[in-house]
Amino acid sequence: MSSDKQRMIICLMGPTAAGKTGLAMELAKQYPFEIISVDSAMVYRGMDIGTAKPNEAEQRVAPHRLIDMLDPAEPYSAGQFRVDALHEIEAVLARGNVPLLVGGTMLYFHVLQKGLTTLPTADGELRATLQARANNEGWPALHEQLARVDPNAAKRIHENDRQRIQRALEVYLLTGKSMTDWQASGTNALSGYRVHQFALAPTDRARLHERIGMRFQQMLRLGFMEEVKRLYERGDLTDALPSMRSIGYRQAWEHLSGAYGYDEMCDRILAATRQSGKHQLTWLRAWPKVMWLDSDAPDQAKIILNQL
Repeated sequence: MSSDKQRMIICLMGPTAAGKTGLAMELAKQYPFEIISVDSAMVYRGMDIGTAKPNEAEQRVAPHRLIDMLDPAEPYSAGQFRVDALHEIEAVLARGNVPLLVGGTMLYFHVLQKGLTTLPTADGELRATLQARANNEGWPALHEQLARVDPNAAKRIHENDRQRIQRALEVYLLTGKSMTDWQASGTNALSGYRVHQFALAPTDRARLHERIGMRFQQMLRLGFMEEVKRLYERGDLTDALPSMRSIGYRQAWEHLSGAYGYDEMCDRILAATRQSGKHQLTWLRAWPKVMWLDSDAPDQAKIILNQL
């Protein structure tokens, strides 16, 4: 391993339930890493079990930055993450340590790599038109249109993800330029660093689904439903907030509101988590300069440290 830690950053990415947190903890015990979370739900306080957030004992061993920053009533954006992450990266480097960016929110990794561009603001009339079309034809039909004008975005966006389909189509119809093209024209905020990127995932989808199922059962045993009930009973949160749209929380919220029963909630959470894992892998397969690691293989930390 090189002794030159100057300006070095490690990115540890991967789908849900791949084992990223455990590996990051192991790495932090062996090398002067400081962990920076790359997770859009862990930023919220009180959302611990459903996000598999490191517990107090784990954080005493290896503190995680960019978690427990906000109340669930507050919004948080990819742009704000970029600002916060760059600040934390510089603070870690100033202490002579190495930033270890860990998480599965691929959009956040993307804004660090590709930057942000000034996209057109929302157009109320166009959004109303798209909503009317969706009411008549269904969101999968609009997703098909998106696939024709921006196939890369369509691969990342589920056919029922109304908000992202609407925004991607809106950008294209307003500018004649796809969301993918807009994002590609950004700047790489990590260009001045020596970046090592690793993707942690099981070797096959069945094994990933098994790990997702095991983690969900553990969440239930740890009190996930009680956690969501506390949020639900606060009275100032709604399922329209970004925090409550997180996978698991959205379905549990809908169950508590009477939309469907407990068993259906469990099925929906598992299905949504598997779909999210699929999307994360789609992002990663197109990711440049990334080294893949098997979630079930031994010596993952040793492999990473040998690359530095």
